Amino acid sequence: MANLVTAGLDGSRESVAAARWAAHEADLRGVPLALVHVEEWLERPPLPVATTEVRRQWAEGLLREASEEIKRLYPDLEITSRRLSGIPATALAHAAASSDILVLGSRGLGGIAGFILGSIGAGTIAAADQPVVLVRAPHGEATPAEGSGIDGPIVAGVDIGRPCDALLSFAFDEAARRGCALRVLHAWAPPPIIGYGPPLDPGAQEEIGQGIATAVDEMIRPWCEKYPSVAVTPEVRMGQSAIQLVDASKGAALVVVGRRIRRSAYGTHIGAIAHAVLHHATSPVAVIAHE
Repeated sequence: MANLVTAGLDGSRESVAAARWAAHEADLRGVPLALVHVEEWLERPPLPVATTEVRRQWAEGLLREASEEIKRLYPDLEITSRRLSGIPATALAHAAASSDILVLGSRGLGGIAGFILGSIGAGTIAAADQPVVLVRAPHGEATPAEGSGIDGPIVAGVDIGRPCDALLSFAFDEAARRGCALRVLHAWAPPPIIGYGPPLDPGAQEEIGQGIATAVDEMIRPWCEKYPSVAVTPEVRMGQSAIQLVDASKGAALVVVGRRIRRSAYGTHIGAIAHAVLHHATSPVAVIAHE
């Protein structure tokens, strides 16, 4: 473990909220917090840009103000800050490589619509093997702890057809550290061929649901034994996974989803479910990479 939490700052309200969330996380873990700002260098910028000195002063002021605010909230927290240069997604993913977790801000679409997942956030998630958390800015005059995913249960979305050890390890560890409940959710839908035929017999539907519930129980049993203090509620819902996870995000401290590590140069490398949850969840979202 790197024993470090890193937050990316770009001057937006969302990145400030991410830094506060990261500070709380670092305080819970008892590890230092690193604040980073990435300056993107363009050989031929489309518009005139500020001089190097002006950009340096602005970035240093941004990092200094964030550090001072967080220090007031968490006086005992060790905080470092640094400026990076390069392509933001690549630089942030590189910073994540030396961290336990990377936290980024993401612009919200409102209380219902959720996040806007920009190219930097998507690129960073796709490039980082470490957990990446996206945080929205709180609405109104909320305090740093409000609207930032501090309270509430943790929701983990699992797929019984794929290995979920990395995701469950993160989710259980977070729930134990926060002393909150954990909801482990699996959503399922009838095979497509059934959707074009007569409605699924209620008895068959119940039997399938019970089988899936048993599989979920077996999947989480070793983790329940490892974390006996965590109150776990397995949930099996019928419906599309992304829709069910977005619904479960209401009032949650954190939603945890997985993404398969893809070495191909093509595709988003995030996955359809994770991508949908990142866009529409109302709570912070942690994306856990797994093979």
